[in-house]
Amino acid sequence: MLILALESSAKPASVAVYSEGKLLGQYFQNSGFSHSHTLLAMAESLLKNLGLKPNDIDLIAVARGPGSFTGVRIGVSAAKGLAWGLNVPVCGVSTLDAMTYGQGNGTTGLICPVMDAKRDQVYNALFEWRDDKSVRLTDDRAISLEDLATELKGYDRPCLLIGDGAEISYSHLLSAGVSTVSIAPELSRYQTAYGVALAAMNAESIPAVDLEPFYLRPSQAERVRGGKLGIRE
Repeated sequence: MLILALESSAKPASVAVYSEGKLLGQYFQNSGFSHSHTLLAMAESLLKNLGLKPNDIDLIAVARGPGSFTGVRIGVSAAKGLAWGLNVPVCGVSTLDAMTYGQGNGTTGLICPVMDAKRDQVYNALFEWRDDKSVRLTDDRAISLEDLATELKGYDRPCLLIGDGAEISYSHLLSAGVSTVSIAPELSRYQTAYGVALAAMNAESIPAVDLEPFYLRPSQAERVRGGKLGIRE
């Protein structure tokens, strides 16, 4: 099965082609350019350079959130459009789940993806590798760094921070007395389409019409509108 994977949930954007247990290619960009201009262009270029055609694709995989509201919408919309056009299924996976696969099997201790959610919070979940599988220990959530520090102290285990919020979280957690944390090297820290493809191998595919983004909080525009109407989160 040939998978085209898309990741645009944060500032970095990437596309990957994965088949039969092998990463055939991946393009990664962390330039800050709009994903609406770069994501499909990277996919087209990657397929061309691999000598593949769109009709060779069997599945579209995408990170459906949590993450940047705009980035998640762009990725999900691109995945749905490609799947409809090619008449193939899609697989939407948790951004946080996909991030753990980028660390590789055998990572010891806790894996702690952290994405900057602004407002003194991070998007986060906790995972560990068990029996050659990434095992989820918590649901995806928006959590304050203070609450995350309290939770990690209760585990008292080595904890690897990954994601675009890793540096901020690392400094805060150390100052809060969480001495077991470490931070992944930059090359393996960020969200990647390769991780999305691996996560999709352990998830169910669905028709494109059923794919929806996953948000943990209302967008800024929705919060402003709710405030004007007197609605609280």
